[in-house]
Amino acid sequence: MRTFTGEPRLAEVADGVHAFLQPDGGWCLNNAGLIAAETGPVLIDTAATEARAGLLRRLVLDATGGVPPALLVNTHAHGDHTFGNAAFPEALVAGHERTRQEAEAVGLHLTGLWPEVEWGRVELVLPQLTFTGPITLRLGRHQAELHSFGPAHSGCDTVVWLPRERVLFTGDLVMSGVTPFVLTGSVSGLRAAVGELRSLDPLTVVPGHGPVGGPELLDETERYLDWLTDTARAGLAAGLPPLAAARRADPADFAALLDGERLVPNLHRAYEDLSGPPGGAGGPSRAPVDRLFAEMVELHGGLPACHA
Repeated sequence: MRTFTGEPRLAEVADGVHAFLQPDGGWCLNNAGLIAAETGPVLIDTAATEARAGLLRRLVLDATGGVPPALLVNTHAHGDHTFGNAAFPEALVAGHERTRQEAEAVGLHLTGLWPEVEWGRVELVLPQLTFTGPITLRLGRHQAELHSFGPAHSGCDTVVWLPRERVLFTGDLVMSGVTPFVLTGSVSGLRAAVGELRSLDPLTVVPGHGPVGGPELLDETERYLDWLTDTARAGLAAGLPPLAAARRADPADFAALLDGERLVPNLHRAYEDLSGPPGGAGGPSRAPVDRLFAEMVELHGGLPACHA
């Protein structure tokens, strides 16, 4: 049973390293991170709405003695992690070059999927500093490495790894008690990325959604992806479209995960991986996001709740 409840908060996961946690981790209730470094605070992701980003800003300033972040790293392009960038105008926003491209292409599309959410005044603030390879941030007593993967959860996903503290901020490559999601990425790419994360040997894993855990979160993600791939193979062999395969599937151990309706878009991406070139992203046969979202809503029996 999930016990991840309460108000959004900052939790210190190592000396000077904090996780911003938004229970219960469902749709658009993402996590973020803060490194309270002597060289200037570093923020990892923001939040989906103006109000939630404003709360994050207040918590960050409380934790840093009023010093705003000097650097803001976006782990990927999705709006729940990036729409709050504008709440930190003092920060240089950094992200992978492909993350910037995806964010620019998608814009504020997320707000149209849940029009009843009070998004507030959100605006698109793209990464001003982009990179294409690994980066090491030397932040006084802290050191942070940025490693990128993809397509995986999205077209490109960056993690923030603190090797001395063995703390890993995964973005949405890993979730905790929440169904993994491969909306704009690749199932095989996500599986490969999680394997790479395991090689870092993290002690503390801050997922993109849900409570903080350890390396068991990597295990749980891999188990889901293996089950998803097996389900996709069975659906293809039976000649079933992804929506029909999702309706027939038995989630068993994964039934308790939040947002289980993600199975149908995940199956679309798994079908593409199994039917096309490795990675599956960017090919002409990829189903568009709006179609995937519509089928997910159909599987759910209505629009899933978003409490952002």
